[in-house]
Amino acid sequence: MASEQAIVRSIGRKYRILVVEDDPSAALEVRAALEDYGFDVECVSSGHDGLLRAIDGEFDAVVLDRMLPDIDGLSILSTLRNIGRRTPVLILSALAAVDERVRGLRAGGDDYVTKPFDSLELTARLNVLLRRQSSSAAAPSMLSVGDLILDPGMHRAQRAGQTLDLKPREYSLLEFMMRHAGQVVTRTLLFESVWNYHFNAQTNVIDMHIGHLRRKVSLNGRMSSMIHTVRNVGYILQASE
Repeated sequence: MASEQAIVRSIGRKYRILVVEDDPSAALEVRAALEDYGFDVECVSSGHDGLLRAIDGEFDAVVLDRMLPDIDGLSILSTLRNIGRRTPVLILSALAAVDERVRGLRAGGDDYVTKPFDSLELTARLNVLLRRQSSSAAAPSMLSVGDLILDPGMHRAQRAGQTLDLKPREYSLLEFMMRHAGQVVTRTLLFESVWNYHFNAQTNVIDMHIGHLRRKVSLNGRMSSMIHTVRNVGYILQASE
């Protein structure tokens, strides 16, 4: 089938997806949707088992239930990001409020789908995450703007030779801005490109992350700022004069 061929990796195997879902009917529905699309799926029903399997790093992506009986889904996600696991994670949750979705994205989630979900949307969003991951892995060329250097292969950023201590979302935000250095990027573009979520004007998540990132890039004020606010428009990253 065409869809199955589309998600077979160049090394000759299907993408492997880990589904962490404690509701048997929901797990069955997710498995059926993903396997019908052509993914190789493994399901676990507890947060503990999900965390252990995700840490193994054998999966190309994780579909993670937000509410699990033993370990909260966001705790699992935070643990994975804190130990350096960059596997794309799509959060699946019945919590549809904007602040809950923002919490999930802020914790390191790559996308957020609410229950009840549409099978076509779920597989499409997951496929986007996998394509993005494959593109990043295929092109790990160094980025540099002035004395700011980002190495996608090592997942590391440096300013004037000093390594920046960036959280996963801050790193993704910096990488996006460096790839668009010298260009004004809007809050909407940042939110939809880095968080992969439609922008909500009522949230200050962009401003909060930009503030933290600006401080770190300036080495806590010891060097000039490279990230500037363009009032009523967005932000621009450019080399210091």
